[in-house]
Amino acid sequence: MIIGYMRPTNEDVSCEKQREMIDPLCEKIVQEEHDSAKNRNALANILTSISKGDKIVVHRLFTLADSSRHLLEILNELDQKEVYIKVLNEEIDTEQKADYPLSRMLQYLVEFQNEIIRERTKKGMEYAKKHGKTTGRPRKTDENVKKAIEMYQSKKYSLKDIKEETGISKSTLYRYLEN
Repeated sequence: MIIGYMRPTNEDVSCEKQREMIDPLCEKIVQEEHDSAKNRNALANILTSISKGDKIVVHRLFTLADSSRHLLEILNELDQKEVYIKVLNEEIDTEQKADYPLSRMLQYLVEFQNEIIRERTKKGMEYAKKHGKTTGRPRKTDENVKKAIEMYQSKKYSLKDIKEETGISKSTLYRYLEN
């Protein structure tokens, strides 16, 4: 079965442009009632009811998912069920076998984006340190840390008591104890 999927967007609130593009290609068309990324009931219903050999047709990748991570999840699910996807705007058709499946290329893209974010974060932290700014969570005052360690070592107080008294959490206390 060839199923068309549409959802409202800022450019196409009534989904008329999408319908115009996908209607001639589909046996059935399903439309989301809203443009929100959450509660995509129509998409969820499609994903649970599709079977091997079916094809989902969308106008744009953005219609299907709001993030590369979400798209990768959907594509992996479709791959597992051996369901194809056709994206008209991006000229993607997973039924046409390629050397690199779309899900693999998207996985590379997600990893690439994560690496960029990590690298920019590191550079920003280095820059801040060079300019005398502290990064990360502010350190607890030495007095509170000493008091928390003494309370812990006395074995008279619970971790909850120590936190209430000093403001030092269990994980922070253990970190200081390891040093």
